[in-house]
Amino acid sequence: MDRRRFLRGLGAGAAMLALPGCASARQRRVANKQPNFVFFLIDDLGWTDVGCFGSGFYETPNIDRLASQGMKFTNAYAACPVCSPTRGSILTGKYPARLGITQWIGGPNQPTEYKHFMDLEEVTIAEAMKGAGYATAFVGKWHLGNKPYYPDKQGFDVNIGGDSSGSPPTYFYPYKTANRALEEMPAGGEEGEYLTDRLTSESLKWLDANRDKPFLLYLSHYAVHTPIQSKLALTDKYKAKVGKLPKTDGAKFTPVYGKYRTKMVQDNAAYAGMVQSVDESVGRVMTRLEELGVADNTIVIFMSDNGGLSTVPNEGPTCNLPLRAGKGWLYEGGIREPMIIKWPGVVQAGSECGEPVTSTDFYPTMLEMAGMRLRPEQHVDGVSLVPLLTEKGKLKRKAIYWHYPHYHGSGNRPSGAVRAGDYKLIEWYENGAVELYNLRDDISEKEDLAEKMPQKAAELKAMLAEWLKQVNAKMPASEPRNDFEVFEEARREQQANKR
Repeated sequence: MDRRRFLRGLGAGAAMLALPGCASARQRRVANKQPNFVFFLIDDLGWTDVGCFGSGFYETPNIDRLASQGMKFTNAYAACPVCSPTRGSILTGKYPARLGITQWIGGPNQPTEYKHFMDLEEVTIAEAMKGAGYATAFVGKWHLGNKPYYPDKQGFDVNIGGDSSGSPPTYFYPYKTANRALEEMPAGGEEGEYLTDRLTSESLKWLDANRDKPFLLYLSHYAVHTPIQSKLALTDKYKAKVGKLPKTDGAKFTPVYGKYRTKMVQDNAAYAGMVQSVDESVGRVMTRLEELGVADNTIVIFMSDNGGLSTVPNEGPTCNLPLRAGKGWLYEGGIREPMIIKWPGVVQAGSECGEPVTSTDFYPTMLEMAGMRLRPEQHVDGVSLVPLLTEKGKLKRKAIYWHYPHYHGSGNRPSGAVRAGDYKLIEWYENGAVELYNLRDDISEKEDLAEKMPQKAAELKAMLAEWLKQVNAKMPASEPRNDFEVFEEARREQQANKR
C-alpha cells in the first residue's frame, strides 16, 4: 500500500463530505459538521465486569447509563486474548496474525516469534481522521512498541502517558515507569494521585482546548490491569460489601486445564474499586461533553482489549462466569468483551445487538460514521458496523478468526479459533486436537461437540487452516509438545519481564 497516496486520498475524501449523493451515514450528520469521537479502551475488563453485562457486585452506573443511551453488543470480541495484538487490531483494522503482533509486547518469543512493534507503515484510524481535519489525542496505555513507535508517530497530535509499558508498577504517584511517559505528563503529579483519575483529568483538559473542532479522544486506561490497587476508601467500601455476600458451599473455582482453575465469584475488593474508578472516569468525560455542548455530536465507544484475568494457578481478581476461562485463553472468557456504542440521533437508545463483531471492525465503522470513504486496502479485516447500528441490515461476513500461537501465564497453550454462526472451533497447535461448541446453546463451552459433529468440526478446521494461510500467520517454531515443560519456561520468562 502507498502510504502517502492513502493519506492524500483521505484529505480528498474529507473535502467531498458535503457533496450530494453520499452514503446515508453522511446524510445523517448535522450539516457540514463532522461527529466527534471518544473511544474508551479498558485493559483486562471482563465481559461481566460491568452492571449492564451482568455484574451484581461491581458498581458501574455511568457505564450502565452509557449502554442505556446507545447499543450494547452481546457478542463482541477482542481479536486476541491478550492486549497488544487487540490494540493493534483496533488501530489498523487488521487481524493480529496479519500484523505479526500475536503476543503481548514484551512476552516471550518462543515457541512463536512475533513483531515487537506496530509498523509505522500502517495507516491508523488516528491518521485517517487527522487527514480529514480531526484533532487527535491518545491518553493512557499504548503498549505497541518503544519510543520510535509511540502514538505521536501514528497519527495522534498528543500522547499523554503512552509508552511501551504494559502496566504501571503502581497506580499511585510517583508512577516510576521505565520510559517515564507517565512521570512526564503535563504539570507532573501529586503524591498519592491515582492514575485512572489523572488520565481522566488530562483528557478533560484536552477536550476543553479542542471543543471547537472535530476531535478523536482515545482514552486507553491502564486499569484494570495488575497490579490490583484501588483507592483505600473504595477498597474498604467493597470489603464491607464482600462481607454481605451470600455464603457458598466453599467451592470457589472450576477446573479449566490441569492445575489451572477459573474463579467462580466476583469478590475482590481492590479490583472492584478499580472498576468503580474506571466507571467514574466514564462519567466525568460524559459530563464534560455535556458541559461543552458537544455531547449530541459526539460518538462514544466503550471496549475492552481482552477478557478478565480469572484463570491462574492461584486466584485471579475477577470472575467471567458464565463464560469459560479468562485472559490468555481462546475460550469465551478470554475474548468476549463488554462493548457499547452511543451515536446520538442514529442509534436507538437502549438497543442491543447479538451479531458477532470484533475489534477490527472499529476502523471502517468510524470512517463511515464520519462520512469518510472506506479504505479496505488498510482495514482489510474489518467490517463496518453501521448496518447494525442503524438496524437496517446484517454483516456480510462468514466467520471471525483468532490466532494465539503462544503459552500464557493463565494456562493457555498455542491455539487458534474460528466462529462461524453459532459454532466455534478451537484447535490446539501442540497436537492438532480440536474442540467444537454451539455458543447459542452452550455459552459456557461445557459440551465439546467435535466427536458428535465430525463434519462440522472438519469444516471449521479447514476454514481456520485456509485463513491462517491467507494472513501468513506464523506458527510455533519449536517441536509441538503436549506437556507443561515449555509452558512453565515461558511463564517464568513472562514473570521476569514484569508485564
